Amino acid sequence: MALVRQRRQLPHLTLPLDHFAMRLPPQPQPQPAAAAPSTSASDARLSDYERISVLGHGNGGTVYKARHRRSSQPLALKVFAAGDLSSAREAEILMLAADAPHVVRLQAVIPPASSPAAASAAVAGGEAPAALALELMPGGSLAGLLRQLGRPMGERPIAAVARQALLGLAALHALRVVHRDLKPSNLLVGAGGEVKIADFGAGKVLRRRLDPCASYVGTAAYMSPERFDPEAYSGDYDPYAADVWSLGVAILELYLGHFPLLPEGQRPDWAALMCAICFGEAPEPPAAASEEFRDFVARCLEKKAGQRASVAELLEHPFVAERDAAAAQQALAALVAEAEQGDGDL
Repeated sequence: MALVRQRRQLPHLTLPLDHFAMRLPPQPQPQPAAAAPSTSASDARLSDYERISVLGHGNGGTVYKARHRRSSQPLALKVFAAGDLSSAREAEILMLAADAPHVVRLQAVIPPASSPAAASAAVAGGEAPAALALELMPGGSLAGLLRQLGRPMGERPIAAVARQALLGLAALHALRVVHRDLKPSNLLVGAGGEVKIADFGAGKVLRRRLDPCASYVGTAAYMSPERFDPEAYSGDYDPYAADVWSLGVAILELYLGHFPLLPEGQRPDWAALMCAICFGEAPEPPAAASEEFRDFVARCLEKKAGQRASVAELLEHPFVAERDAAAAQQALAALVAEAEQGDGDL
């Protein structure tokens, strides 16, 4: 463990979970050409959008609730720091996944103000976009929903989250896209209980089936054992299986109401995360949970990637496959409405 901490050259700190969001260093080579977004955005400018409030901070940028000045259309606007090439990577993935279900929609790629080039040409040429105009999900993130509710979620709405997130991952993995930072704050929910995956700044398009992925990209707390400590798990690596682990951690967090790999209230540091993820037993739901839910989580949180359930297998699991999907989604929508009502009472 000491060797790992020394290799990363990080101090022994106690910090919030999302502090451990790591990004790739800038890549000098241009991004490969990608299909243009479905919405014409060649003349989009950052000044076309009015920022209303801050929704959150994603990989490489700040996300605002905004509206298009001319059409008054509400949207989410992700504004990147100058020169952050994760914006080009995120735009490429969202273009590839334009038809994928349960993935947040890209509405426009906004090039740097100094560039008159079309947005799609900017991405194809390796020029980092200044911002991305994205679909606005009125329910916000599942992390925010948990905070607003002030209590854990029940199994029925969690089944709706799990099923829709798995459908999103299935579509992404079919495109050879791995997310690498799946967590409650990157799972967005609509007023009708629809769930969509967001924030692809840590994502990657695999050019080959088992293309290596940088191990410390994403949020350390949600990394699988083989990504957190690749040296110890070097013979057991599958980039798609790592997304399944992250989903399992997120699902269990929704059930417990707190991050599941550490005692409630404990602030994580690298040593605590290393012990919990790589050396400790995989977390389990409490005995009060249904057997179906316990088994679903266990199959997601199998520490050996080669034995972890695939997305396709999990979509056939009784926890999601044998539930009434419409009723589960309605239960999730009811929680969104409850949280919105609670905000209105403040």
